[in-house]
Amino acid sequence: MSKKSRKKTSKTPSGSTTAKKKPLKLRASTQTRSAKTPPASASKSSKTGAKAASHKAASKRLKSSEKASKPAVSSRAASASSLAEGQKAPAFRLPRDGGNVVTLSDYAGQKLVLFFYPRADTPGCTREAIDFTRLKADFAAAGTDVLGISADPLKAQEKFRDKHSLGIPLISDERHEMLEAYRAWGEKSMYGRSFLGILRTTVLIGADGKVAKVWRNVRVDGHADEVLAAARSL
Repeated sequence: MSKKSRKKTSKTPSGSTTAKKKPLKLRASTQTRSAKTPPASASKSSKTGAKAASHKAASKRLKSSEKASKPAVSSRAASASSLAEGQKAPAFRLPRDGGNVVTLSDYAGQKLVLFFYPRADTPGCTREAIDFTRLKADFAAAGTDVLGISADPLKAQEKFRDKHSLGIPLISDERHEMLEAYRAWGEKSMYGRSFLGILRTTVLIGADGKVAKVWRNVRVDGHADEVLAAARSL
């Protein structure tokens, strides 16, 4: 065979050497593309997992919001049911003006008046506290002590006491424990808006430790005199 014929043979597409190289390059490029492109099933599963995670997060937020709203509902339910006369008075232990602690057991064997007022140094609450202070000696003669209760902090109670020369111990119930126990915390409305707050309430407890009388939605004018009359007749 001549040199020219050998050169032509090496350039022929059907030659074994050239024919083998092309499929190798094609397979390599195919493998590279397949490695870069993620499987369709994996992409779908990742989307499904993302949706499931999003759904779980939304359900957690919903549950947490439901839990956060439960105290308000329970407070409204508590205020709806009255504190029955003849029922044993709920115990309490709370700070009062001056830094001392007051408990129900401190007044065992005595009659006790608890008047719950919305906020210290507001017009209605001021008149009510002044009226009970004015009748303090008369209540003492009837064997009855008087306590005022609100959710104000001690500093606000003491400022209220000093400003109006109040002679009635003032209890601070910032956590609403006593307020809820005596059903003096619940839903209120003002200017078409509903909210939770202190319901102006007065409770007379007998010397036997039981609730003798309850006044709800109290009107301040003449109220302290009415409570004194009830204490005297007890």
